[in-house]
Amino acid sequence: MKALVIFAHPVPESYSASLHKKVVETLEGRGWEVDDWDLNAEGFDPVLSCEERRNYHEDGPHRDPLQPYIDRIMKAEALVLVFPVWNFGFPAILKGVFDRIFLPGVSFRIEDGFVKPNLTHIKKLAAVTTYGGTRWRALGAGDPPRKIVKRAVWHVTRPDTMKYLALYDMNRNSPETLKAFIDKVGREMESF
Repeated sequence: MKALVIFAHPVPESYSASLHKKVVETLEGRGWEVDDWDLNAEGFDPVLSCEERRNYHEDGPHRDPLQPYIDRIMKAEALVLVFPVWNFGFPAILKGVFDRIFLPGVSFRIEDGFVKPNLTHIKKLAAVTTYGGTRWRALGAGDPPRKIVKRAVWHVTRPDTMKYLALYDMNRNSPETLKAFIDKVGREMESF
């Protein structure tokens, strides 16, 4: 199984980095081929340029700088997103992946005015995330990251397996709770 793990946190000693490490180690331990895409470490530019937006629906040379990223997604059989929720959303660098790389002809195609999934070779989809607030606070805000993963990303992949692993109330969790969640992530990746 080929997994693309997309990690979005700028601090290498963060709790998110610990979750990322657990995901990669567990999948590799199962014998999976893991493409570990650390967005910050690789210097991914999340900003959709004027030219990219003007040519958004066109296939052409303007996509050449994006092709290595597109190739990574097109080779994946599993997609795992590891990120913190900031201000009820994705870190900007991860949102930039959706804006710049999840393009027409890549993540979806338009047929007769309808969006059709184009990443159906991805059979497994997971998100591993943390929230500063409680689950109730996230629900009160509509929990956009959960909805985007479980609806929009799910729609363009149509995976057989879907997991959304979230730890809430990061600001008040005990060391034992933090360790228990890392252990849970390991167990979930073992059965992924």
